[in-house]
Amino acid sequence: MIGADVVHETLRKYQLADGFPIVLDLDRSEGVWMHDARTGRRYLDAFSFFASWPMGYNHPKLADPAFRAELQRAASTNVTNSDVYTAEMAAFVDAFGSRVTPPGFPHHFWVAGGALAVENALKTAFDWKARKLGRTHLEDGVEDLVVLHFRQAFHGRSGYTISLTNTRPDKIGLFPKFAWPRVHNPAVIFDLDGGVANDIEAEEQLAADEIEAVFAAHPGRVAAIIIEPMQGEGGDNHFRGEFLARLRRYADDREAMLIFDEVQTGFYGSGKAWWWQHLGVAPDIVAFGKKTQVCGIYASSRVDEVADNVFSLPSRINSTWGGSLADMVRCRRFIQIIEEDGLAAHITAVGERLLAGLRDIARRNGSFDNVRGRGSLAAITLDTTAARDRLIEEMFARGLVVLPSGSRAIRFRLPFVISPAEIDEILDRVGASLPARG
Repeated sequence: MIGADVVHETLRKYQLADGFPIVLDLDRSEGVWMHDARTGRRYLDAFSFFASWPMGYNHPKLADPAFRAELQRAASTNVTNSDVYTAEMAAFVDAFGSRVTPPGFPHHFWVAGGALAVENALKTAFDWKARKLGRTHLEDGVEDLVVLHFRQAFHGRSGYTISLTNTRPDKIGLFPKFAWPRVHNPAVIFDLDGGVANDIEAEEQLAADEIEAVFAAHPGRVAAIIIEPMQGEGGDNHFRGEFLARLRRYADDREAMLIFDEVQTGFYGSGKAWWWQHLGVAPDIVAFGKKTQVCGIYASSRVDEVADNVFSLPSRINSTWGGSLADMVRCRRFIQIIEEDGLAAHITAVGERLLAGLRDIARRNGSFDNVRGRGSLAAITLDTTAARDRLIEEMFARGLVVLPSGSRAIRFRLPFVISPAEIDEILDRVGASLPARG
């Protein structure tokens, strides 16, 4: 095994290794605490592998011998789940479809990678729209179809999705893209009582005006409206349910699919299975990933308005492995733990504790504002990018791992197993990291 003191050096021989300056000790890390094998130092994990690892480190229910045996069995053979089926896969699909997917969404598709989940959501919408337009021959042209999306969106870095992502130039620059229509994102700004601080109706009307212009410029050719119910990478931007309801009406009236990208927000991160359930607006397709381990989409019966849709014709959407069987086994165990331990209610409560504490710090110190979040997903905004970056560095120096978001925000992505005392520890380290205000 490579020694901890040469891990970064070894990686740099063969690849870019610009990640965290720690070496994760998989054996000694525990709960929300990351153990650095190089220095022996512990770090409080408030980023959870970019919102992808909800159970913390060495969860006792992930050490159960029966689960370990099933996981090892699934990992030992990389089954092509798209075409070769197993009891393990069926158990996972049944658990997810009956206990995580809301009623009214009969169609599922599994794949490895959040960007590819979004990619296949777009394919589903393109196929549906083309057939709505009478283009049923597989060689019919569809180059005029477009996807309406939003500023500050992050939907991935793959073929279609890179035309939608627009958070930072280093993620998308110098790669050819489709010129699909991009509109204003009417984000809510919150005051320190949790109320709306900006003229959100005017923001939403600006977005609606731009949306109307898109439909006028592309009559009958908008295949999908895609939005993250909360934009993570782009700045932890929240939207009102009223705005999503407006998008729902556009999708219905103009025959477009409404796609919610819940790769970062989904699977109980907000305290509910899906962020959209807080807002009361149902989409046609949801893309998921990260915390679910295996990625994919679920879709409503609206897809069935056209014959020979992608869920009925073989190989229209597919991949070699159809997701990892080991990831499926792990996700099914996560579902069980979340239900047995009441983690949805728990992360809701500790998330509120974090928001209350951050608001209190903001009132006393004044270094940040716009405290916002749901459940495990929280954020604050600073005055400048430089101030934000300095604060992240100071937090890391004090053993707290967080993430940037957008140009001026810091995001917290909590493991579901975090305790109230550990929330208080986060708050103590945030407060100690801030510059004193006179």
